[in-house]
Amino acid sequence: MPADSPSSLYAEVRRSRSAEFSPTPTSSPREQAESRIMEAAECVFACHGYRGSTLKQIADVAELPKANLLYYFGSKEKLYVHLLEQTLTRWNASLEDITADDDPREVLEALVRVKLKLARQAPQASRLFAAEVISGAPFLRDYLSGELRQWVQARCEVMKAWMAAGKLREAEPMWVIYLIWSTTQHYADFAAQIDQLGGAPRTDEDWEQLADFVASTLCDGLCPR
Repeated sequence: MPADSPSSLYAEVRRSRSAEFSPTPTSSPREQAESRIMEAAECVFACHGYRGSTLKQIADVAELPKANLLYYFGSKEKLYVHLLEQTLTRWNASLEDITADDDPREVLEALVRVKLKLARQAPQASRLFAAEVISGAPFLRDYLSGELRQWVQARCEVMKAWMAAGKLREAEPMWVIYLIWSTTQHYADFAAQIDQLGGAPRTDEDWEQLADFVASTLCDGLCPR
C-alpha cells in the first residue's frame, strides 16, 4: 500500500491524535461514528482533493457503510464544509470567551500553543484549509464572509480595548490574528519544506521549545511589560 494512501494516512492520523480530539469510551455511537467519518474524510480529501474524492472512498477508509455518511452529513459537500469549519473552531477555541479584562499575554500565548499543537496533531486538516483558501474558498466563502467574519470582528473589539488600556501594542487587530495564524500554520502547511531545509520539530521537547520561542517572541513584541 502506498505510504500516502488514504488508509495509511488514516492510520497516521489516528496515531497522532491525542485523546483531546478523539471520542471517549463513553461517547455515544453517533459521536464515535461521526468522529471516525471525519478522520477518514480528512485523509481522503487530503490525498485526492475535494473533486477527486468520493463518499465511497471515505466510507471504505472509515470502514462504515456509505449510507452512514449520508445519514450523518447529507452529502460530500456538507461533510467537506463541516470538516473545514471544525478546523477553524479548534484553531480559535482559546479566543471564544475572551474579554477586555483578560491578560492579552495569557490569551495570545494560549492561542499559539493550541495552534502549534494542532499543526502537529492534525496537519492534514490545516493543509486542506490552506488548499481551499488558495483555490478561492469556493465552499467556504459564505462562512468566511458571514459567521466567521462576525466572530473575528468581536475578538478584534476586545483587542482594541486591550490597546486602549495599554495592555497590547497599538496595531490593526487583524494583523495580530494573521501573524499568529501564519506563524503557527506554517509548521503544518509547509512541513515538506521544513523537512528539507532543517529545523523541523520532532520530539515532544522540540515542540515545547518551539511553542516557548514563538509565544515569547510574539508576546514580548505585542504586550508591553
